[in-house]
Amino acid sequence: MASPLYLTILIGPMVAVPAPKPLIDALVSAEVTVSAVGKSGFSLAFTLANKSPLQTLFMLTGGAPIPLLRVILVVTLGGLPQVIADGVIKHHEITPDAMGGSSQLTIIGEDLTAVMDLVDFSGLPYPAMTPDLRVLTILAKYAAFGIIPVVLPVVSPDAPIPVERTPSQKDTDLSYIQQLASDAGYVFYIEPGPAPGTSTAYWGPQVRIGIPQPALNVNMDTWTNVESLNFRYEPQSSVTPLVYIQEPNSKSTIPITMPSVNPLDPPLGALIPLPQKIEQIKDTAKLTAADALMAAISRSSQTSDIVSGDGTLDVLRYGQPLKARGLVGVRGAGMAFDGLHYVESTTHRIKLGQYKQSFTLKRNGLVSTVPVVPAVAF
Repeated sequence: MASPLYLTILIGPMVAVPAPKPLIDALVSAEVTVSAVGKSGFSLAFTLANKSPLQTLFMLTGGAPIPLLRVILVVTLGGLPQVIADGVIKHHEITPDAMGGSSQLTIIGEDLTAVMDLVDFSGLPYPAMTPDLRVLTILAKYAAFGIIPVVLPVVSPDAPIPVERTPSQKDTDLSYIQQLASDAGYVFYIEPGPAPGTSTAYWGPQVRIGIPQPALNVNMDTWTNVESLNFRYEPQSSVTPLVYIQEPNSKSTIPITMPSVNPLDPPLGALIPLPQKIEQIKDTAKLTAADALMAAISRSSQTSDIVSGDGTLDVLRYGQPLKARGLVGVRGAGMAFDGLHYVESTTHRIKLGQYKQSFTLKRNGLVSTVPVVPAVAF
């Protein structure tokens, strides 16, 4: 017997509260996209009758500015609640039904990174601060949204001396944090939960370790729990970065190569082919040795995934929502693709009595590094 599924919607400016009954009754579907890199988003579709209170709840009136309208979505499956979205509404769309007498209202939003992309703070100085300290300083402004920062130190810290150079911000908080993450070979995202109204802002390397989620089973008869799963092997996408640094005293140029496997990306596959090409990273001679090393690590981590998989599943059959930014086991796909994979993105699609997901898996090698994968949750 399938576990009961409940979707809870909280909405409001700054502090979200349970949605009113007319809003819940009008809900048609909900879709949430979660990505390991970049922004995550959501969309909610409602039936919009001509006399519905939704006509005044979401419409722009008189051109007046609308405050940030926060939306939190909580899925409860098998008695366990999980926050799958926490963000703000960006815009809405109305699709009239000329024959049926009602329309469909779709509200579209982004995660809480959207509130970090509203004000341009260009020129704000950060004297004698390494990149991780700058990120912590920026994130402190958003504590009112329940955002808890988790910022890891950079591999090669470089705190410039103020009399020589003072780093200054460029563009909005979000753009600047993303640029600092890219330069260090890191990622930045905001993970909703664990409690409604709280989120974790993570700045650091992609974490590809931890307890795997229940295995995705293919070609296993009654044990099969996915609707589809296809893999691609693309070894040509991997490169070996080459950077040049300049020794400050002799002004001599020193080449440095970075292997495709680095501490920020532990291998999930036992067979990792050598990169087929060497790629020179430009404009690194003017950088410090620490900055040039981070640029090489960044490029290496961006191109190391040579195995990718796309699939769909029924969450009610799988038993729990598949979480992005975590590990999952695969069984029944063959020796080359079985084992642990990193879940790069998921898309939740929820309707009355239906909960399905599409997902993308990534891995940096062939053949499993572990003898078994967990079939059920711990």
